[in-house]
Amino acid sequence: MTPKSFETRCLRLPAVTKVVQWEGTSVFKVGGKMFALGGGFAARSGGYMFKVSDMVYAMLIEHAAARPAPYLARAKWVQLVSNNSLPDAALAGYLAQAHGLIVAKLTRKARKELGLG
Repeated sequence: MTPKSFETRCLRLPAVTKVVQWEGTSVFKVGGKMFALGGGFAARSGGYMFKVSDMVYAMLIEHAAARPAPYLARAKWVQLVSNNSLPDAALAGYLAQAHGLIVAKLTRKARKELGLG
């Protein structure tokens, strides 16, 4: 997936904001909490980074498509080995799941304010 497609996929998800932090890294957030990173230091050290479930974390690492994300691994974040280590459709699905994992951790009030139910 190209960096532009990655950004477009992230920004299409409900209530997402993008900020540029950490040496030009695009940080995608929902409710002020990160769910995906691209470009900047993420690109220099491999591929895109995103939050995953425990099961997906183990699966992606076992199949060598990803590795534990620097600084974020204990929170079950992965970093793709390269931006193209997953088919675009699969990556889009994982980004939607990452978004959903973070939304689920928001308070009911925050979800309501963001129009997320």
